[in-house]
Amino acid sequence: MNLWDQINQPVTYAIPFFVLAMVVEIFSLRAHGDERTGYERSDARNSLVMGLVSVFVSGAAKFVALLGYAVLYVHAPWQVDPRNPLSWVAVILAVDVLWYAYHRTSHRVRVVWAAHQVHHNSRYFNYATALRQKWNPWFELLAWIPLPLLGVPPWMVFTAWSFNLIYQFWVHTETIGRLPRWFEFVFNTPSHHRVHHASDPEYLDRNYGGIFILWDRLFGTFRAETFRPTYGLTKNIDSGNVLTLQYYEFGALWRDLRSSRRIRDWLGYSFGPPGWSPGDRWVSKKAKMRRQASDAASAL
Repeated sequence: MNLWDQINQPVTYAIPFFVLAMVVEIFSLRAHGDERTGYERSDARNSLVMGLVSVFVSGAAKFVALLGYAVLYVHAPWQVDPRNPLSWVAVILAVDVLWYAYHRTSHRVRVVWAAHQVHHNSRYFNYATALRQKWNPWFELLAWIPLPLLGVPPWMVFTAWSFNLIYQFWVHTETIGRLPRWFEFVFNTPSHHRVHHASDPEYLDRNYGGIFILWDRLFGTFRAETFRPTYGLTKNIDSGNVLTLQYYEFGALWRDLRSSRRIRDWLGYSFGPPGWSPGDRWVSKKAKMRRQASDAASAL
């Protein structure tokens, strides 16, 4: 297998399907009167630009990661046989649980959130939002290191992750309601993922699963959709500039670090949850928002 075959994954060939899905979604939403639903031209354009650039960025990142994965793979105590269907089942499950762990970390550790937040800074939820990808995939690639260490061929890691990404595309929509109960119990669905993209305190930091929602149910991060979410960040970025949307949080983090004089504050700003500040205990964004809301109510 040559180098191109190892880094050119199924997600590349799914791009025409992504485009067709967006066209179908736009037509299905045209008659909807709510301004929060559907597509806004500049927002969708920014999402598409980010997605297009991410194809090239992720390709370059995969090339670098391939070198590191290959070194780990050849020194693994055994090697997984990709011709065995059970190997694929195991790898797809492993990729998904590692995605859950990475995804949860990306919402709880600010330096990782700085890269991931771009996928959440649209105030719309549609198939264009699914393509609103970061240009900083390095943390994500670190998440797969256990797999080549366990003898999974690097190209197999990338392929399983591509299938995971393709699955996650279709859950970014408001045009699909609740699905059968058994499906909603096992798999990630549009209803579950709408909760994940919400900025409402009741929904914040929930439903991290990629293909399976079982990890959220198992580890206590599941939340069912009970009302329509408000999409975007808890503090939205007031800009339509693609570079600002990509790197704003890195700039904010750097400004906080420059103003810090103690190592504890450096660690807190970098590795604490988003919204952490000196004097805070390590509370979640959700708990902090609820505390602020309670203080505001008391003031009234």
